[in-house]
Amino acid sequence: MKSLPFSRREFLGTAVGGGLGMLSLSRLINAGLPTVNDPRATDGDSRFEPDWEERLSISVGPKSGDIIGASDKALQAAIDYIAGKGGGTVRLLPGTFTLRNALHLPSKIRLQGSGPETIITKGASETVALSEDSDWYDQEITLEKSAGFQVGDGVVLVTKNPSTGSQDVIKRTLVARSGNRFKLNEGLRKNLWLSGKPTVSSLFPLLTSEYTKNVLIENLTLDGNRENNTNLNGNYGGCIFLQDCNRYTIRNVTARNYNGDGISFQICHDVKVEGCHSHDNADLGVHPGSGSQRPLIVNNRFENNHIGLFWCWGVKFGLAEKNQLKGNDISISIGHNDTDNVMRENVIRDSHQVGILFRNDVRGKNFWANRNTVVRNQIINSGAAEGVAIDVTGKTSDLTITDNIISEERQPMQRTGIRIGPDAGTIKLAENQIQGFMKSIDDQRQTT
Repeated sequence: MKSLPFSRREFLGTAVGGGLGMLSLSRLINAGLPTVNDPRATDGDSRFEPDWEERLSISVGPKSGDIIGASDKALQAAIDYIAGKGGGTVRLLPGTFTLRNALHLPSKIRLQGSGPETIITKGASETVALSEDSDWYDQEITLEKSAGFQVGDGVVLVTKNPSTGSQDVIKRTLVARSGNRFKLNEGLRKNLWLSGKPTVSSLFPLLTSEYTKNVLIENLTLDGNRENNTNLNGNYGGCIFLQDCNRYTIRNVTARNYNGDGISFQICHDVKVEGCHSHDNADLGVHPGSGSQRPLIVNNRFENNHIGLFWCWGVKFGLAEKNQLKGNDISISIGHNDTDNVMRENVIRDSHQVGILFRNDVRGKNFWANRNTVVRNQIINSGAAEGVAIDVTGKTSDLTITDNIISEERQPMQRTGIRIGPDAGTIKLAENQIQGFMKSIDDQRQTT
């Protein structure tokens, strides 16, 4: 599949980042309406826009640029300036930018680094207990000690819910203080009672956004400083964390060393991740999150993560193509209602546990990863002595697994090429080359 260029018109228009959705737009245009050959800028018309030779941009760097600085305040100032003008490009010059809070991305922006020499990172995290109760309607917290916390810091508040016993996680910014008492940018909307042992931690995603669209992030390195930060679950953070967004392209980005996920997007549609290197993250290399439709994940490297590619809940109509996944515990995991996805022409090597795992999920009537396709992949050296290259569990059904090269270059030991659990449904196996295993195919379904 040839990737489409990201033109200036695609960037600020309504065409989907990376080419997704352009066919449906083309059908709409050709449904009897006259063709727009020479568009003009018309107030309120966001569909058609001239392909301007030059657009508004601003540069920021540690030693030079329109804005000079290496902090989140300098970067956010540049981003907000462009957003206030209706969109454009923020160019990050070479250098290391160290954040105390996440960078919040608006719609219609291109965040463009200068390649590997543009590095965004964060300092060490700190966790402190709260010393006073705060109710759900409060907009302030009191810490046992202020320690290194400053006004402007991004923080995560964690507590045990007094009613359910589950964990509540709240992301906020500290906006004012008196001693150990800090005001938050928004109300809590959760109870932080001392009985729940609430804490505050200087944790945040490096890049984040909610309810935005038409954004391009490219040509930079994100480093989560994993060894000096506590874990932040991928449902709340990562080098990149997006929530309820549309039409994002993440291209030529390195996401590394986050104590959590590299790239995570939740309920986000038409997201393209292309040419990225997500590695050495504690949890997931890339996390197409709950309900995300039509993710396009092409030509990336996912290495030395817990899971390389994690299809979350209800991810549908996605394509993962020509990626290299190496040294992950599990290279690809797919499960809860993840349907109609294609995994094609990927190279999966040296998985510590499983190459591709179809997860079991018994919590609903039919929550398994059905109607997915695994075609023309290479899956090499999976797991330890009892490792499995492709493991199909639960009542997973209507799979197509064809034309793959599944090989074991070490000793056969107790290793299996394809294992199909006893409750699995219809699975098409054809033209797979399987070699070097004790069992090429272990089909545990009962035959009648």
